[in-house]
Amino acid sequence: MAHVHRDIGLSSEGWRIIMLCVLWYMSSLGQNVINKHLFQYFPYPTTVSMGHMLAVAVLLQPVLRVWRVPQPESIDRRHLLILVLPLAFGKFFSSVSAEFSILKVSVSFAHTVKATMPIFTVFLSRIILGEKQTLKIYLSLFPIIIGVMIATLTELSFDFFGLVAAFVSTITFALQNVYSKKALRDIGIHHLRLLLMLGQLAALMLLPIWVVLDFRRIVSDPELMASPLWTQILTLLFLSSFLNFCQNIFAFSVLNLVMPLSYSIANATKRIVVIFLSLLMLRNPVTLTNICGMTLAVVGVVCYNLSKYEASLMRKKEYLPMVASDLVDGRLISHEKENGHVLHQV
Repeated sequence: MAHVHRDIGLSSEGWRIIMLCVLWYMSSLGQNVINKHLFQYFPYPTTVSMGHMLAVAVLLQPVLRVWRVPQPESIDRRHLLILVLPLAFGKFFSSVSAEFSILKVSVSFAHTVKATMPIFTVFLSRIILGEKQTLKIYLSLFPIIIGVMIATLTELSFDFFGLVAAFVSTITFALQNVYSKKALRDIGIHHLRLLLMLGQLAALMLLPIWVVLDFRRIVSDPELMASPLWTQILTLLFLSSFLNFCQNIFAFSVLNLVMPLSYSIANATKRIVVIFLSLLMLRNPVTLTNICGMTLAVVGVVCYNLSKYEASLMRKKEYLPMVASDLVDGRLISHEKENGHVLHQV
């Protein structure tokens, strides 16, 4: 009987993981598709990012109360200046550049460019944290580079500024990954409390920039102000912000239920789902060579995660206990199990 109950329990947990992955994928896909539709008649990426910052700052607080996440201890001025404030700046800057890239290029192409994040994470970790990687990890970066190059050269809706924005966003996210890892170790704050703090500070930092870049243009545009589409615009903006918040929570929940290798595969699968379902839903014109480039880049990400996980097992070194993950605008920083340590991106 006990054996039967264990089987039922495992089956139940398996279905729970599957459902969470589906919700995670769909919330990420939904946010990107909604943003692409929204930008057709409301081309203001800074406003969308402002909505995302406010969603984290407002909606996360009740979640922390329900989950009884402990309050952080006071942060000294040095850590506030050299870690927290730069992370808050990177949070809104990466969000704005990511939304600008979605405005200028297709969702599928923007997410293909995001596949280059392991490249920047590896080299930034080497420069900032002094981390060395195995030969397999370095070799796994080549399919990513080649795949993104092919996708860029064959992208039919190519826009130079959109490409630059996607790369800037990816580099900034990689910097956040590295510095957030350092912040979690040095400050000792709970990862979700750090997310809340960064969301609040990022919203304050973005506010004057939003007023200058978007708010003044919106109120001075008589055609937009008189548009009958305001109800639709506000609805899509709210849905985008809410889905951005939800995918953070779903990703965190999945990460806490599975091992690092399983999460790495789930994360790469999510990127595949977003790329190819966005092609079907938005009907972007693509060539077979373009699809091959996207696929090669995603395969490279899978190889990188497998190599990273294998390296963590080979070290046979115990790490100090850390929090399960960190979320910075939906990007999960790190996860540790008894088998080792691995760095992830969402």
